[in-house]
Amino acid sequence: MDSAALSWDLLGSFLAVMRAGSLSGASRSLGVAQPTVRRQIEKLEEILGAVLFTRSQTGLTPTETATTTLPYAESMAAVAEALVRSASAPSDAERGTVRVTCSEVVGVEVLPPMVADLRRAHPQLQIELSLSNANEDLLRRDADVAVRMAQPTQSALVAKRVGTVKLGLFASETYLKDHALPRSPADLLRGQALIGKDRDTSFFAALAAARLSLKRKDFALRTDSDVAHLAAVRAGIGIGICQVPLAVGPPRLQRVLPKLSFDLPVWVVTHENLRASRRVALVFEHLVGSLAKYVKQASSP
Repeated sequence: MDSAALSWDLLGSFLAVMRAGSLSGASRSLGVAQPTVRRQIEKLEEILGAVLFTRSQTGLTPTETATTTLPYAESMAAVAEALVRSASAPSDAERGTVRVTCSEVVGVEVLPPMVADLRRAHPQLQIELSLSNANEDLLRRDADVAVRMAQPTQSALVAKRVGTVKLGLFASETYLKDHALPRSPADLLRGQALIGKDRDTSFFAALAAARLSLKRKDFALRTDSDVAHLAAVRAGIGIGICQVPLAVGPPRLQRVLPKLSFDLPVWVVTHENLRASRRVALVFEHLVGSLAKYVKQASSP
């Protein structure tokens, strides 16, 4: 195999097909014609000497070779994107692009007002907000700054613990009009509709640690999306977990069994190589200060 023949166009098309699952979807995401994507995939297969996809009426199915190749293509994409962000402005400038990653609920419910304040103070900053409950790799430069709910362990990262946000059980006024307010954990299994996780087994471990003996079948609605979970609580579907500061609404949520509480540590993280970047430092420090204020809000709404 001639590695010199591996252009980014070929790997970019491969990555687009892996993400879209079809040539048509990849062509739309890349903004090129579908035959062009097909030729690039065929060229890459020729260079690698292996088949990357099997064709069917339902689309393209990745082969084992494609699956093992994917992490390398993703690494190259991350490096290319980081290069573009790095070149967006001089390192000492208060402008340019900074990519921030965080969980869904933090990105939708918590960060937008903080980013608005940041942009008012520094209007030449451009923020890329990546929402994912999976931790993006800061070492690989998938993002410049991350908000995480667990302490990072890699030595090359700079992390600041801003505090602990409280979580509890909450229900909407709409729900409580039709259901009695639980007075004990045992009441949760007596005529109550509960909202919980679907396939995320760590959720049940957290419940067990809080001495809540709940099983998957006990939940009227199950979803692994924290945003959907919160929306379901607000809509009055049932009782679910919510970050205490978010319960003020709208709509306002009522705490259920206030003695039941979960602690979620909040960290702001960046790569040590980015400490000299003025724009990254601005975003990092702003999020540290803003999130510290957020977690210090009253422990009950």
